[in-house]
Formats: sequence, C-alpha cells, structure tokens
Amino acid sequence: MNTTTQDPKDKLMFRVAMAISIVVLLAVILLNRKVLPRPEIVPDWAYFLPKLNAFINGTCSILLLISFYFIKKKDIAKHKAINLTAFILSAIFLVSYVCYHWIAEETKYPSDAPFRGIYLTILASHIILAAGVLPLILMSFYRGLTMKVELHKKIVRFAFPIWLYVTVTGVIVYLMISPFYPIH
Repeated sequence: MNTTTQDPKDKLMFRVAMAISIVVLLAVILLNRKVLPRPEIVPDWAYFLPKLNAFINGTCSILLLISFYFIKKKDIAKHKAINLTAFILSAIFLVSYVCYHWIAEETKYPSDAPFRGIYLTILASHIILAAGVLPLILMSFYRGLTMKVELHKKIVRFAFPIWLYVTVTGVIVYLMISPFYPIH
C-alpha cells in the first residue's frame, strides 16, 4: 500500500487505520491469552455468539459478492450501500467475537478428531489474513468514500479477495469446530 501521498488527510487516515488495526489486534491477543478478568459464570446468551458470528460472516461473504457485481455494472450507489452494510456487519461481528472470547472458555479442535490438520491450516490462514486485512479495508473505505477512485481500486485489488476469504473461512471454521462447542 503506497502511503507516500501529498495529501495530509491521507497520511492521517493511514495512521488512524493502522492505530485502529493495532488496537483491535492487541485486544484479540489479550482476550485470547485470558489476561482480562472474566465473569465467573458464562451467561447462556454467550453460547449463541459463535453461531451469530458465522451468520454475519456468511452474510458479509454474500454482500461482498453482490457489491462486486454492482461495481462491475458501474452502479456505485448500490456498491457503496452494500459495502457499508458489510462494514457495519463486520464491526458487529468484531464486537461479538471479542465479547465471546472474553467471556467463554476456548473451544479446541480435538487432537484425535478427523480433519484436524485441515482445520488448523484454514484457521491459521483465517487469523493471519483477518489481522492483516483491517487496515486495507479501512483505507479502501476512506478512499472510496472520498471518491479517490484510482487509489481505492489499488487497495481493493488486495482488500476484496482477502476480506472475502476471511468471511468465507470464518464460516468454514465455525462449521468445523461447532460440533465441539459446549452444549447449553
């Protein structure tokens, strides 16, 4: 991503996007390490969150494909509205994901279960790309909303396939791990 622009607003937005991405990554790491105090009893509603997260990811996958369709048809208004919807849903997903991983015990894929290697490979690529795509998404949104179309296209060339991969693999990861979630 080229940040050597003359526009001070672009430089500021790049810094903001990186700061947000770092804060989100640190929050996820802290929650994964169970550093923050958790409630003693996991509320029943928390066990619904992984299913909600998978639904949101699946919905975002569909929205991203529809958005791609509309931009190919040069319908910028629909493209923008659908992407904003996907972005808002992704923000809701992030809050739900963070909440679940703060409150609930981690569910592990059993070492003797079939397809463990495939699961871990998909999960690793999903996590790495999810961490890396956020600044790309934020910058592409900024450049799209400010109608810096050429710069938007340069970022989206990378952001779109990664974001789509992350949403699709989010559903796959859920489907693979869901039989091992605690029953409530």
